[in-house]
Amino acid sequence: MFKKTLITFALAAALVGCVSQSTYNQEVQTANTYAGQSKAYQALDAQLQQEIKADQVRIKELQGRLTVTLIDEIVFSSGSAQMNAKGREALEKIVGTLQSVTDKRIVVRGYTDDEPIGPELRQRYPTNWELSTARSSDVVRFLQAKGMDPTRLEASGFGQYQPVANNSTPAGRRENRRIEIVLTD
Repeated sequence: MFKKTLITFALAAALVGCVSQSTYNQEVQTANTYAGQSKAYQALDAQLQQEIKADQVRIKELQGRLTVTLIDEIVFSSGSAQMNAKGREALEKIVGTLQSVTDKRIVVRGYTDDEPIGPELRQRYPTNWELSTARSSDVVRFLQAKGMDPTRLEASGFGQYQPVANNSTPAGRRENRRIEIVLTD
């Protein structure tokens, strides 16, 4: 519906001479982009219904970006940078959809809470920066192993420095330990 409205508006404006051909072409391209993202959103939403209902996954579309947020417990065990079985299972469900959106880069972002790394892991991951980056890298390696084009993949880690909730409560820390998969230009 949105695409039809946007195209109709752009066409009407072009017919009365209010917009240039390049502006019209740009508006049609924008409409096509939003339509493609909307299809990807719908597919991801359908594929991850069980995880969404369990509040382990969230999907949002905002400012031309589609973001799938996986709360860390579904993807990683505490203190680990290797995906667990549930994480691999959730990602298996969406690999096909991610592959079908060929005009977007796939940025995997790792985040942690502000709890210090335990002594047993400190040698391998001195800070939450390293842990968050190792987790996002593990997801990227998994996606590549499933056939994703590595030139479209990117891994980054933010440690505890971009919280979405207050770290003073267990629920807040849970929200902050997450992986985001962002489809972006």
